[in-house]
Amino acid sequence: MLITHARLATLGADPQLIEDGALLIEDGAIAEVGTTAELTIRHPRVERWDVDGQLVMPAAICGHTHFYGAFARGMAVPGEPARNFSQILERLWWRLDRALTLDDVRYSALVCLADAVRHGTTTLIDHHASPNAIAGSLDAIAGAVQQAGVRASLCYEVTDRDGPERAAAGIAENVRFAAALPAAGSPHLAASFGLHASLTLSDETLADCVDAAGAAGLGFHVHVAEDVVDQEDSLRKSGKRVVQRLHEAGILGPRTIAVHCVHVDREEMALLASSGTWVTHQPRSNMNNAVGVAAVEEMLQAGVPVALGNDGFSNNMFAEIKAAYLLHKLQQRDPRAMPGDLLLRMAYSNNAAMAGIFWPALRLAELTAGAAADLVVIDYHPTTPLMAGNLPWHLIFGYEASMITATVCAGRVLMRERQLLTLDEAEITARSRELAAAAWTRL
Repeated sequence: MLITHARLATLGADPQLIEDGALLIEDGAIAEVGTTAELTIRHPRVERWDVDGQLVMPAAICGHTHFYGAFARGMAVPGEPARNFSQILERLWWRLDRALTLDDVRYSALVCLADAVRHGTTTLIDHHASPNAIAGSLDAIAGAVQQAGVRASLCYEVTDRDGPERAAAGIAENVRFAAALPAAGSPHLAASFGLHASLTLSDETLADCVDAAGAAGLGFHVHVAEDVVDQEDSLRKSGKRVVQRLHEAGILGPRTIAVHCVHVDREEMALLASSGTWVTHQPRSNMNNAVGVAAVEEMLQAGVPVALGNDGFSNNMFAEIKAAYLLHKLQQRDPRAMPGDLLLRMAYSNNAAMAGIFWPALRLAELTAGAAADLVVIDYHPTTPLMAGNLPWHLIFGYEASMITATVCAGRVLMRERQLLTLDEAEITARSRELAAAAWTRL
């Protein structure tokens, strides 16, 4: 397929904006990049897709999400509103995840994946929990991922909060799913080893997880110091701060994702940096849970690789970028905080590098020859000059995700002219509404 008459924002190491640009896609990858005139002369017989001057740029990546949370939308939990993070977990999330069936798990994923395709997000790193439907839960999600045509890394959240049998079942689900993937890797599915958080994991369970993950060749995906309660629990139980405890347990490393890290100190940042552990930042979730603001710029300066996730909020990663841009300025009372170009590097280059844990042979988040053909077509025609150098501020101040007209993953068109091509959105909506109502009743 030859995409023609595009304004190409290539991103990557040498970002360019190519006017009247074209992309040749072959076997799921970008084969050539140039102008429409150049590529149509070289490839006169290739099927053409004229995007009529729309902006084309790499598809978005989500560094941390929770598909299982989709059924919480609009749900009002009976009783007094939660006053703090612990109550949010106990009254909402730990009740919701216990109510989920395998059908719920599948349709929660489908709801989120339809949302992802519509908002141009084609690579997602998910973290799952369903204590009363553990065995086969990752297969249910994987089926939804394959149906949607995106790519996702999956894991099951091991925790002690539901008893030793379910903790063991969570370990087994991580190992089973990883072992079922092709030895050479899957182009659309990958695995990590899920952990809830230090505050719900004993030393014994952590040791069991380290043994199981090591044998399976997996890194970890774990919430870290999201709220101060995680630090208080770790100090009370072990006399160590969370990052130190996890480090000494063998959890940290270059294949591990530490989610949030809102309440980490400089010594913990140094441990994260020296171990090569990835951190993901989720500003909308942190604001919603009133847990605080992660010191993202300080972590980056300390050498910690930081990427961007959404923690189960909408898979509109452009909304996450905008939230981060504004939040840090307000929190620091400094308009220079979290500049747009830094955010774009986090959301694209850093997220792509972190996705390399799972798909090391893929080059993501750039429109260059040899990169994966993951891209979005955007009906954005700015009233001011658009250049490679000012693209971040166009995305923050001018662009809206509703302007996306097409989404492509690995060369496959998942949405065109705003119509989903791989998912029946009406069927997903109708069935998920039925399942969610039943889950709310059980909850």
